[in-house]
Amino acid sequence: MMKIYIVGSVGSGKTTLARKVAAELQVPHFETDNFVWNHQPTGDVRNEMDVRNELFSDAVQQSKWVIEGVHIDWTDEALLVANQIIFLDIPVNKRTWRIIRRYIRQLLKIEKVNYKPTLTIFWKMFRWNRYFEEQMKPEFIQKFEVYGTKVHYLRTNEEVKNWLREISGEKSS
Repeated sequence: MMKIYIVGSVGSGKTTLARKVAAELQVPHFETDNFVWNHQPTGDVRNEMDVRNELFSDAVQQSKWVIEGVHIDWTDEALLVANQIIFLDIPVNKRTWRIIRRYIRQLLKIEKVNYKPTLTIFWKMFRWNRYFEEQMKPEFIQKFEVYGTKVHYLRTNEEVKNWLREISGEKSS
């Protein structure tokens, strides 16, 4: 069964891609943020680590899935069993534009999110984007060395579209 793990910075297109792939393959889609956070009407509450880990492990043990997120280390269980790992290495300027566009779309209620789109979160996304580029990206690249050919580094929309066509072809085989 197909298990796909998608990694990338904020604005890289993780959630959009995961939703498309999950719909195409008719498999469950999970966001690692939803293991970390318990979304409440009054605001998000961080889950205890054991709760987070149990929720994550329950998802990973399913026979097929698409999991996406930016978390590292506690998610290794999924990397081990994934058939494919997708690293969305979209250029910083494109991610920056997507963050701005997403915020506007959220304020206009065109795009649904799991959190309240505040100016504070908007500014944090730029910091997270920079932190990902400087700190996390090198860690992921190093971590992925052991996974060989099951890791796909996608840097452009065209590469993403080509990979999606491959996945669609595998489904029909």
